Amino acid sequence: MKFYIIAGEASGDLHASNLMKALKSEDSETQFRFWGGDLMNAQSPNIIKHYNDMAFMGFTEVLLNLRTIKANLSFCKQDLLEYNPDALILVDYPGFNLRIAKFAKSKGIKVFYYISPKVWAWNQKRAIKIKACVDEMFTIFPFETKFYQKYNVDVNYVGHPLLDAIDNISFSNNEKDRFLSKNKLSNKSIIALLPGSRKQEVTRILSEMLSVQSYFPDYQFVIAGAPSLNIEFYKTFLSDNTTIIFDQTYNLLKIAEAALVTSGTATLETAIFNVPQVVCYKAGSLTYQIAKRLINVKFISLVNLILNKEAVAELIQDDLNTNRISEELYKILGSNKKQQLNDYKRLRELLGGHGASAKTATLMLKTLN
Repeated sequence: MKFYIIAGEASGDLHASNLMKALKSEDSETQFRFWGGDLMNAQSPNIIKHYNDMAFMGFTEVLLNLRTIKANLSFCKQDLLEYNPDALILVDYPGFNLRIAKFAKSKGIKVFYYISPKVWAWNQKRAIKIKACVDEMFTIFPFETKFYQKYNVDVNYVGHPLLDAIDNISFSNNEKDRFLSKNKLSNKSIIALLPGSRKQEVTRILSEMLSVQSYFPDYQFVIAGAPSLNIEFYKTFLSDNTTIIFDQTYNLLKIAEAALVTSGTATLETAIFNVPQVVCYKAGSLTYQIAKRLINVKFISLVNLILNKEAVAELIQDDLNTNRISEELYKILGSNKKQQLNDYKRLRELLGGHGASAKTATLMLKTLN
């Protein structure tokens, strides 16, 4: 089997790489051509374009990069036809992927969508487009199934792949000691900072996160650096008592006491690791004003959306400031910690168990065969 896969950001790279591994375990002759990242390339070194060159965040930045986006779309369409896969697999990244889905469908290429765009949050009419150009949708959140059934989309709920990725990680006391030593960390309890993977969001959010350090002298603040950004970028934010590590986020979360986390997949990862967290989000003024009028959900974090309650505090836009971050961080280190961890237990139950990648691979191959 030949698959053409498009993942446009770090989380998509993770989940697509695990799906590729599962597909290869079902059929060792499987071939891939893809847009994605280093994890996908480790599974099959045939990357066309890295997600670093595709991640345009917010309405303003998209407008400024329209020429590049159009060129990417044009190239992708031609490359897809030349490769002529048995199926196209799209991973989230809706602005780009839904355009490619429409094109592929018109050319008679089977279209699978793994990890739904968040059409249930805003622009729900996109579900009509999905019905028209996607053969099968593979969802990872339980509430998505009911949403798509309203639009008669062929949908399979497979559970969340993060459960597999995270539960396979073990970390002994010796490994913890080596991790601390390797990264020149002390024995103080750690507050992990996960400020995102895109330059624009890190620029807006990381300085706010770091502004509370002096209020927590008994803790060390450790930044999880994004693989798409280099140390030179982060240097403007760093001080003598701040550490940054790269490619070790899961190991960091294994031992963190609490975390400040930018809204996105990282909020779910942090919850699965049972780390109390405060969710942070700050966009450009224009992007925020437009999004506020379009979004149809009560919460921005996946943890709260799945639980349908404010289990974790969300500090959005002007609320993301030193006083509010300090206030919420004190709470999760003390009085609110137990309740948040209880909510995390319920979250795991709702995520549907293990084996999402394997289930998805089996269903895709069953359809093709």
